Amino acid sequence: MRDQNQNQNVSDDLLTIAGKSYNSRLLVGSGKYKDLQQTREATDAAAAEIITVAIRRVNIGQDPKAPSLLDVLPPSQYTILPNTAGCYTARDAVYTLQMARELLNGHKLVKLEVLGDEKTLFPNMPETLVAAKELVQDGFDVMVYCSDDPIQARMLEDIGCVAVMPLASLIGSGMGILNPWNLSLIIEQARVPVLVDAGVGTASDAAIAMELGCDGVLMNTAIAGAQDPVRMARAMKLGVQAGREAFLAGRIARKFAASPSSPMAGRMV
Repeated sequence: MRDQNQNQNVSDDLLTIAGKSYNSRLLVGSGKYKDLQQTREATDAAAAEIITVAIRRVNIGQDPKAPSLLDVLPPSQYTILPNTAGCYTARDAVYTLQMARELLNGHKLVKLEVLGDEKTLFPNMPETLVAAKELVQDGFDVMVYCSDDPIQARMLEDIGCVAVMPLASLIGSGMGILNPWNLSLIIEQARVPVLVDAGVGTASDAAIAMELGCDGVLMNTAIAGAQDPVRMARAMKLGVQAGREAFLAGRIARKFAASPSSPMAGRMV
């Protein structure tokens, strides 16, 4: 079981994935913005360092004649995290990330997601496990989108994935964390970072995920789909920071009785 380090210095409280440390625990997507300039502005407002990119939907060099995301989010300043959004089989997911590795000059850190159907975008866990095993054996550092099933999460960790990313609720739904108990079970047993992926709607959802003990949160639609994406990005940054601080501070126990802020003992009059 994980211990809360209540004396953690904020400046030393880094997120470490696959041996590399990051100041920000907020990871953001790069899709659904009105243009690349807004993508950059929202990313900077979120203070994000890891940016996930849907290789099948976003140009990072596949089309040399079209604007590239890397023009506004260069790998020299950000960690680009290629993902397999839109893949429904292990074979397609593995091929997509192998292509991303070529486009990004041997980049190893990737996000695996194998979807079950187009309606729910829920993870297909049997195919996810197959793809994860093949990618790890091929030398990738695999962060993996998964169901909030603690058994499946442990299986992915045993395969060698560097982070597990259970969904809070359906992708793009904005419903927040629907099953905090399962998420807590995954966090309690995990030896690798646990990051909530999918379903966050607003800053309070991000804060709750961090208060539960998640190592980070990944989101896209909640920011890009907001009426003011740049302002929402700032709000998400603060929500993640507040939730992390609350987790490290250690909340008071829940009780079924009142406890006065000003005790009766020691009264002056």
